[in-house]
Amino acid sequence: MLPETKMKGTFLHDITHWGIRASIGVIFIVHSLKKFDPSWEAWLVETAGLPLEMRLPIALAEFIGGIFLITGIFTRITSSVFSIIILGAIFHIRWENGFFVSQGGWEWDLVMLAAVLSIIAAGPGRISIASLIKKLPKFAQ
Repeated sequence: MLPETKMKGTFLHDITHWGIRASIGVIFIVHSLKKFDPSWEAWLVETAGLPLEMRLPIALAEFIGGIFLITGIFTRITSSVFSIIILGAIFHIRWENGFFVSQGGWEWDLVMLAAVLSIIAAGPGRISIASLIKKLPKFAQ
């Protein structure tokens, strides 16, 4: 079981923590929308080298996970799934392009990975559904 991280009890900390969760959630939702378009299948096979069957599971994971992060439920589980997706993007798709995002590299993915890892460590925070539901099991926070 993960130990609970204690944050200072100020409103600014709560808003900042929610802002990080929400911005990562919105980014994943927006990126998931293009994956629902069947034309994305060609990119998936040709560029990423993944099977066609992965299009919808990836799109759904990003869309539903983004909603979970914004609302603050299943944040640690969602961030863990997102970290796996991001690591796959870094090592399987972008690694050969080098570090810099301007050259198609993994610079931006590294920032996203750091953000989801911080969400795993900090948990859902006080501005979340998980904090409103007191009897919610730890794994669902």
